[in-house]
Amino acid sequence: MTTRLDAPSAPPTTARTARKLSDRVGRVRELGILVALALVVVPTALVNPRFIQPQSLRDLLLNASIVALLAVGQTLVVITRNVDLSVGSVLGLSAFLTAQQFADHPGTPLLAGIGFGVAVGLACGLLNGLLVALGNVPSLVVTLGTLYVFRGIDYALAQGRQVNAADLPDALLDLGSARVAGVPVLVLVTVVVIVVAAVYLRSYRSGRELYAIGSNPDAAVLAGIPVAKRTLTAFVASGLVAGLAGALWVARYGTVDAAAGTGLELQVVAAVVVGGVAIFGGSGTVAGAALGALLLGTITSCLVVLRIPAFWQQAIAGALLLSAITVDRLLALRLAKALRKSEGSSHA
Repeated sequence: MTTRLDAPSAPPTTARTARKLSDRVGRVRELGILVALALVVVPTALVNPRFIQPQSLRDLLLNASIVALLAVGQTLVVITRNVDLSVGSVLGLSAFLTAQQFADHPGTPLLAGIGFGVAVGLACGLLNGLLVALGNVPSLVVTLGTLYVFRGIDYALAQGRQVNAADLPDALLDLGSARVAGVPVLVLVTVVVIVVAAVYLRSYRSGRELYAIGSNPDAAVLAGIPVAKRTLTAFVASGLVAGLAGALWVARYGTVDAAAGTGLELQVVAAVVVGGVAIFGGSGTVAGAALGALLLGTITSCLVVLRIPAFWQQAIAGALLLSAITVDRLLALRLAKALRKSEGSSHA
């Protein structure tokens, strides 16, 4: 399901038609991802039945959970017609500082240590947001720069060191492997974040205003929407989620160095676009983005199981990204055509 806000000056009938059409397009896109998942999983399971065993499915969800979590924050940014390329570096910096906090202060409570990592991510997101929203600098330029700045800070602080699992508290490591009713806790945390973000975007005015900004920034300004404030909020939320993902990265993998999360930003952007979030802003859902992350993670796992060379993994991910952008553009053109017809008939 895709949510979209049109310009405030649009007639009520046209606005309702736009919402119905965009919702229908969103459902089709998300259903398409589920079909693609089935087309990937079924042949792989026929070749190797162990691929769909409970433990294999849990590992699949765990591997996709971090990217899906980052995709949630990225979605909030992309629907405002921006992009955050620094999420991988924010995750890496947050992960190392969280691990270092636990290693240097063994008595640190679990929630306090995770909260520290979230605070690091929030600070990074705030910097990005201030530069984009108040400095009026294109988000692509800002986050490309902070991608290297945050990673450089990470390497400077690490100085070639790494934090090992032996230096971390058992409570944190147990979090990475714990289950509730057979479902990994990290997956449940990701689901909770997805639900919270989905409710915010659909049920709160400030969330719906993010769609209005991405649909038509000039109309959003004329409608009195605080564009700078909402854009800042989106980047802060993205940083906060990336900080949480960094803390959970420590729980998941145990050993952390300055290279943690390198290259994740490209996977996240691919997941968001494949999941039906318009790269030009204004439409998409966090659920679709999470499904996109699951699809890309599943494809990677299937290629490993089928012993297909690693370079094909990146090639397929790139092909999916280009296909998703092409489909999104075609759907946007058809939606615009349908809206013009609807508006013409309403004035007839």
